[in-house]
Amino acid sequence: MPETSDRKDDHIRIIEEEDVETTGAGFADIDLVHEALPEIHRDEIDTATTLFGHELSAPIVIESMTGGHPNTTKLNRALAEAAQETNVAMGVGSQRAGLELEDEALLESYTVVRDVAPDAFLYGNVGAAQLLEYDVDDVERAVEMIDADAMAIHLNFLQEAVQPEGDIDARGCLEAIERVTESLSVPVVVKETGNGIARETARRLADAGVDAIDVAGQGGTTWSGIESYRAAAVGASRQEHVGQLFRAWGVPTAVSTREAASVHDCVIASGGVRSGLDIAKAIALGARAGGLAKPFLSPAAQGTDAVVDLIETLSLELRTAMFVTGSASVSDLQSAEYVVTGRTNEYLEQRRS
Repeated sequence: MPETSDRKDDHIRIIEEEDVETTGAGFADIDLVHEALPEIHRDEIDTATTLFGHELSAPIVIESMTGGHPNTTKLNRALAEAAQETNVAMGVGSQRAGLELEDEALLESYTVVRDVAPDAFLYGNVGAAQLLEYDVDDVERAVEMIDADAMAIHLNFLQEAVQPEGDIDARGCLEAIERVTESLSVPVVVKETGNGIARETARRLADAGVDAIDVAGQGGTTWSGIESYRAAAVGASRQEHVGQLFRAWGVPTAVSTREAASVHDCVIASGGVRSGLDIAKAIALGARAGGLAKPFLSPAAQGTDAVVDLIETLSLELRTAMFVTGSASVSDLQSAEYVVTGRTNEYLEQRRS
């Protein structure tokens, strides 16, 4: 199996077997103000939201995780079937392997998502570093591969710096993102992979015309840590050390969400989002939706019903938060009062000074 495909299988194995979680997303520092007299019926609360003209039943995104190895087909099938059943959004992992390798079993790990989720909001995924090699037609092939409703361009340069075989030339990526955004047939989402997007970077992306920003902040799965485990396995001791040193690097998700939302009107909050309450807090901070990746991995291995069960739990948690903040709709929740405490408040204050 080619190197890119084997790497995808390594990533899933490490996430399942090793400690790749960090803390500090910042949601513990966000307190939504309680409404003791909500004057609404909990079961009549409308959790629906719209993403690029597609109405979702709830502002929940199954974040890009996997694809590119035959072993991942089962996972993507379960995730996509659940997205279809519950009408939430879902992304696939990097499609680089699908674009560069001619292998039907490998391609099925991506194409299965549209096969089983004909109506779901699905988005594709290519790396910013690969845009230096790809033209717009190549990205269109990624769109066509899964009949995507949008395309994510992921920023993962810390991860690449730790990989022994990583792409470490970041020159020209913003220009390439702008070129794709101008010409692609579907909306473009630029997403980080666990280290967050600061206000200044979000503004550059907004100026480049991207349709949404997924902050994927510090505080959840650490790709630096994952690559550190991979480096250790091949005896790359320096990369192993660097991966551990930068394990908790980045802009915390709560901070990144508020900063990105101050300069762009469509922000997805991910990175350490672990509950419907976290999603509610993210929306109050300015996000359009909240995304989760690792929490869906174990349910996906169990099957579609387990993924649906998690989505329904997240939805009930979100609905409860909306009820006790007096928010009858997601737009109401975006105006909910909140208090910022602790490290997150200090971080935001320092950034304002």
